[in-house]
Amino acid sequence: MITLTGRGSTTTCDGVTRRDFLQVGTLGALGLSLAQFNALKAAETTKTASDNGRSAILIFNLGAPSQLDLFDLKPDAPREVRGPFTPISTKGDFQLSELLPLHAKVADKFSLVRTVYHTAAAVHDTGHQLLQTGRLFSGGINTPHAGCALEFLKGRRNELPAHVILPEPMGNTGGGLPHGQDAGFLGKAYDPFSIHADPSRSDFKVPDLLPPTEIGEARLQRRRELRDIVEGTIRNFESTDSARMMDANFAAAYRLMTSQKAREAFDLSKEPMSVRERYGMTRFGQSCLLARRLVERGVRFVTINTFITVFDEITWDIHGSKPFTSIAGMKEIVCPMYDQGYSALIEDLHQRGLLDSTLVANLAEFGRTPKINPTGGRDHWPACWTCYFAGGGIRGGRAIGTSDEIAAYPAERPVTPAEIVGTIYRSLGLDLETHLPGPQGRPFPLVDFGTQPIRELFA
Repeated sequence: MITLTGRGSTTTCDGVTRRDFLQVGTLGALGLSLAQFNALKAAETTKTASDNGRSAILIFNLGAPSQLDLFDLKPDAPREVRGPFTPISTKGDFQLSELLPLHAKVADKFSLVRTVYHTAAAVHDTGHQLLQTGRLFSGGINTPHAGCALEFLKGRRNELPAHVILPEPMGNTGGGLPHGQDAGFLGKAYDPFSIHADPSRSDFKVPDLLPPTEIGEARLQRRRELRDIVEGTIRNFESTDSARMMDANFAAAYRLMTSQKAREAFDLSKEPMSVRERYGMTRFGQSCLLARRLVERGVRFVTINTFITVFDEITWDIHGSKPFTSIAGMKEIVCPMYDQGYSALIEDLHQRGLLDSTLVANLAEFGRTPKINPTGGRDHWPACWTCYFAGGGIRGGRAIGTSDEIAAYPAERPVTPAEIVGTIYRSLGLDLETHLPGPQGRPFPLVDFGTQPIRELFA
């Protein structure tokens, strides 16, 4: 237990001593766990990167959309390859599936990368790691999520967390491996803040921004009055670096829970119902709206998980038989929800003048097999698939790379997951030659040597 104690001991009116209050173990009285407390420490690190003012929203399409049915249609291929859907024209220099009519209307704002591939195992977890960290978990080394690395290098802008995951971290996807959505070797202090709640629910609240239910308003007010005690006690230790760190950390923890600005940032009831309905009253749609509110108020990085698991719910994982999804389920449920939420986010960011300062990256762990399987679905295929980017200095309306005649392999300009992550860092103004403090404190490169961003996206 980390403990802060000062000169003497003062007893408060509800029986809590100053000494007791200043023990990290009593942070639960403020509604904060040790893990949540540690997550606030990022703001106090030494900053080694300049701030270009940009933020990022990473939409991770857990389950993996079919490139052949959505982004890279092959209408001249055999029916068992091309699938049942028709390509449509867009406002960009490429076609999309008829399943994404609202994407088509904003296609001048985003660019496709049609030739992403990896050579690791065709399981969800490995793709999650690669696309969010640039590396596989290997040798006991768990590389941090791009948003966690950003938080370490640049810290937070205000009392809001630097990196938020909506609505919660990835769950079970069958591999039992890390998903690449934590801070890895940087430590739990840099893990993202997760709301663990569905923003589409009528009773949506962020639990970690609320006092425990067992603490009444009068007792909470007494907790607020303890701020002076905390600040006065910590000043006794200002001669040491560790004390100054704890002072800032404790203040950050307290500010987060008591901040009106933080509560308002997460309060979707502040939005007009017409805006909420434009995004769609779904978990994904409201997560997109919440992401816009957060970056608008200074959050550096928001990760949206389109789905949490691939089991027993309708997702992008269209194997065709239960517990997975059919192509019909993708058409009727997933695509309308996704098309509405994404297009609303891009339009909203553009109308508010936030798109150039906000990168929106739509990623997935792999693609789907060129040939439809016997159950009427498509299986895992990491040899070629599509990711796409908008805002954050990206030029829209273009398709980078060309796949072969059945979208099975890159024909021109293959792109690795490391290049995808490097592109995110490039947009956010990070030098790809930056090093992080790795295991045993050894310098660890932000990306592997020689990794470059996808420069065509910025040209």
